[in-house]
Amino acid sequence: MKRISIKVLVPILLLFLIASCASRKEIAYFQNLPDALEQLDSVQNNFKIKPNDILSITVTAYDPSAVKPFNLVLESSGGVLAQNQGYLTGADGTINFPVLGKVKAAGLTRAELSEYLTKRISEYILDPIVTINILNFKVSVLGAVNKPGTFAVQGERLTLPEAISLAGDLHIQGKRDNVLVLRETNGKKEYAYLDLRDVKIMESEFYYLQQNDLIYVEPNSAAVQSYNDNNYLRTIISVASLLITIIVVFIK
Repeated sequence: MKRISIKVLVPILLLFLIASCASRKEIAYFQNLPDALEQLDSVQNNFKIKPNDILSITVTAYDPSAVKPFNLVLESSGGVLAQNQGYLTGADGTINFPVLGKVKAAGLTRAELSEYLTKRISEYILDPIVTINILNFKVSVLGAVNKPGTFAVQGERLTLPEAISLAGDLHIQGKRDNVLVLRETNGKKEYAYLDLRDVKIMESEFYYLQQNDLIYVEPNSAAVQSYNDNNYLRTIISVASLLITIIVVFIK
């Protein structure tokens, strides 16, 4: 057999290395960002309260005793105020608020609900301040990420990249151009496939996540092929081991 020339072997190896390396275009996020920074300023977070959300609503004013009837506060035997348990938004989209009774919450933003409650409570006390937080805001990140799981979030402002960072970022073999965001709105499933490499992702209504959103990162074809190859190799090894065992048994 003739020996392969070094001059022929080196270019072949270089081509193999180049082909096996992922390019920046396949991996880098938010490419051409300078061209879209102005558009980012116009992106609005359209987060709205949904049925089954748990809301923390605190009313404060100059006179603490005046706002006491408007707060869900439990008093311990020692007179220490305990953490309120929150208001559950019912299937009809309402919460049962002290003094005011049923109040429509679903479909409103925190700011809108706060403005409404402030107006209503102002009928009873002077200059109330209403603070609202979502207690059960969580998102799930699955697939080709380093730490898949469900993550509780403080507040209401969470972007898709921030959720992915909570999950330890994507594997190098995760598809950055086809990230699925699955959401339920008014009982209907909605979804979008987003390209993390494209800065226009910031214009998507799915860029800012909502409570209970699910993000799935699909493995790329190389990862799938590697998984299939490994399974195939394990099958071959298992079959070979079985055949050797059978042969040894019959030889004895």
